[in-house]
Amino acid sequence: MTYDNQNKTIATNRLLLRLFETSDALEVTRLCNNYNIYRNTLYLPYPYSNEDALSWIENHLSNFNNNKSYELAITDKATGKLYGAIALSNNQNFNNGEMAYWIGEEYWGNGYATEASKAMLDFAFHEKEYHKVFARHFNSNPASGRVLQKIGMNQEGILKDHITKENQYEDLVYYGIIKQ
Repeated sequence: MTYDNQNKTIATNRLLLRLFETSDALEVTRLCNNYNIYRNTLYLPYPYSNEDALSWIENHLSNFNNNKSYELAITDKATGKLYGAIALSNNQNFNNGEMAYWIGEEYWGNGYATEASKAMLDFAFHEKEYHKVFARHFNSNPASGRVLQKIGMNQEGILKDHITKENQYEDLVYYGIIKQ
């Protein structure tokens, strides 16, 4: 992982994590206007509109500059193709943050979530000096749990009937890792 503070980018072998731009809104809309993405994420609406994308992107730069959160596009380092998004919250009171991500369905199974998550974890621990990073996923989405396991997170518990999705209660599986 290589962090470029001036450009606010994180580079990996295959990926460049960068701030979203308003020009990404149409592709974000195309990727997020997908029932399976909606079904596996906590906060994305469905259907997903271009206005949703623009509203979401609007505060990313100020959030980053103010160390509130770091919301980055997951892109191909060579071509710039947008695959998804990764975010890290910053709870400065407790020196920790929650990581969340989504990958466009057509790009599932290529290891992009794992590679981006590992880079974001390194960013949290080495650039931002976090003590802990945690993540949650729906119990009905074990693939996300495998991503978290691959980057070294441990399951810390299951939050039973913690949220509602489509008028049904869902369990959230809670993972975490402490800086070594």
